[in-house]
Amino acid sequence: MELRTALDYLRPLRNGVLATLKRDGVPQQSIVTYTVGADEALRISLTEDRAKTRNMRRDPRVSLLVYAKDSYSYVVVEGDAELMAPAADPHDATVDALVSYYRSLRGEHPDWDDYRAAMVVDKRLILTIRPTRAYGMDLRTGTSPAG
Repeated sequence: MELRTALDYLRPLRNGVLATLKRDGVPQQSIVTYTVGADEALRISLTEDRAKTRNMRRDPRVSLLVYAKDSYSYVVVEGDAELMAPAADPHDATVDALVSYYRSLRGEHPDWDDYRAAMVVDKRLILTIRPTRAYGMDLRTGTSPAG
């Protein structure tokens, strides 16, 4: 499957399953919310203290599984994790990226100062995945979901 086809499939959807690798090589999976940027990169908001974040700092290989609401088609994208530093100041680059992430999902926040402060308290960061491979299936037809 072409990456552009996979990204077209992912754009209208928002939730997926992120797989990272534990130290012993076993996958660790988490349900996440993502966005697809104009630069064709996927972005996910995470916290510094989660297992998935520790896994990606050790081994950046990740995959994201996304399936349609009808559960009959899916796409998996693979790539390497790029992790920002955790938010340390309400006006640092990480918090600015988290504001952009929020806006892409929900629009304007009712209290940006409160949101920015919460991102620092939560030690939030942005994961960026630039897909290098994609595959998927429409289970009804046995073909790629985009055709």
